[in-house]
Amino acid sequence: MDAIELKNALTSLVDAKIATFIWGAPGVGKSSIVKQIAKEKNINFIDLRLSLMDPTDLKGIPFYDKETHTALWAPPEFLPRDGKGILFLDELNSAPPSVQASAYQLILDRKVGEYSLPDGYSIIAAGNRESDRGVVYKMSSPLANRFVHLELDVSFDAFKAWAYKNNLDNKIISFLSYKKDYLFSFDPKKLDKSFATPRSWEAVDKILKSSLDESLQLKVISGTIGDNIAVSFLSFCKIINSIPSVQKIIEDDNPEFSDDIKVNYALVSILVSSYTSDHNSLENILKYALKMQEEFSVLLVQDLLSVNAPLEKLELYKKWVSKFSYLLE
Repeated sequence: MDAIELKNALTSLVDAKIATFIWGAPGVGKSSIVKQIAKEKNINFIDLRLSLMDPTDLKGIPFYDKETHTALWAPPEFLPRDGKGILFLDELNSAPPSVQASAYQLILDRKVGEYSLPDGYSIIAAGNRESDRGVVYKMSSPLANRFVHLELDVSFDAFKAWAYKNNLDNKIISFLSYKKDYLFSFDPKKLDKSFATPRSWEAVDKILKSSLDESLQLKVISGTIGDNIAVSFLSFCKIINSIPSVQKIIEDDNPEFSDDIKVNYALVSILVSSYTSDHNSLENILKYALKMQEEFSVLLVQDLLSVNAPLEKLELYKKWVSKFSYLLE
C-alpha cells in the first residue's frame, strides 16, 4: 500500500491497540509516517532502534532484593511509565534473535521482566525486507504471528502530496513530476552507497535550504541521491531558475508559453507552491490555468485540489471545468 493508505490503516490500528509490523525498503518513510500519526493524535512517540540493543536493554538489569532475597529486573528508563503513545520498535528484524526474544515478550504480554507497558500505548514495529540487502534475521513464526503485516510501497502521488504539505523545495517536486522514476532508485543488486529515496530527497531539500556553497552542490547532492540523478536534477534546476517570478507569470494578461515539457512541469509545481504560501493567489493562478496547455492545466488543478485548495468556491472554476470537462470524463 502507498503512504496515504498505510497512514489511514495505522491510525485505526493504533486506536485498537493492534500490534503492526511495517515492511519496506530503506528510506521509504516508515518511521516518518508513524511519527506523523503520533503528532496528529497529540500522543507520545518513543522510537527504539532494536538493532542497537542488547537483550538486557529491554528486560533491564538484574539486582538482588535484600527483603525478598530474590533477583529482580530494573526496567530501563526509556520505556514509558504512563500516558498515551506509540512504542515504535524500529529495525526489529535487524536485531539479534536474543533481542527479538525480549521484544516478543513485550509484544505478546505487553510486559517484560518487571515492566508493564501502559494501557494507553500501542506497539508498531518496522523493518527492511530480506531482499533489501540489509542485515536482517529471519523473524520467528511465533513473533511474526503477533503482528498485522503491512508493506509500504513507494508512490509518487503520495510523496507529492506530502511534499507540498511540508513545503519541500518546488524544484524537487517539479523535477520528480517530470522524472517519477527518480523518486526511488534503490537496487539491492547494486552496491551503490547513495541512491534516491523519499528520505534522501528530503535531505536534498535541506541541502538546498542550507548555506552550502553552490560550487559544492553537485558533490554533496551526488553523495545523497547518486551521481546520475544529481546531474540531471541540477540541470533541471537551471531551467527553473530561468522562469520569471510567480507574480509576473500570473499577472501577465498575454503570457508566453514554452513548448519545453520541463518548463511546464516546473511551472505547475511553482504555482502550487505559491498557493500554499499565499492562499490569496488562487484566483489569479486559476486564470492562468485557463490559458495553459490542456495537459498541464489539468495537472495544475489536480495538484491544487490535492492540497485542498477551495476551487469549487470560485466562479472561475465552473468556467475551467466547462472548458476541460472532456478531459475529466
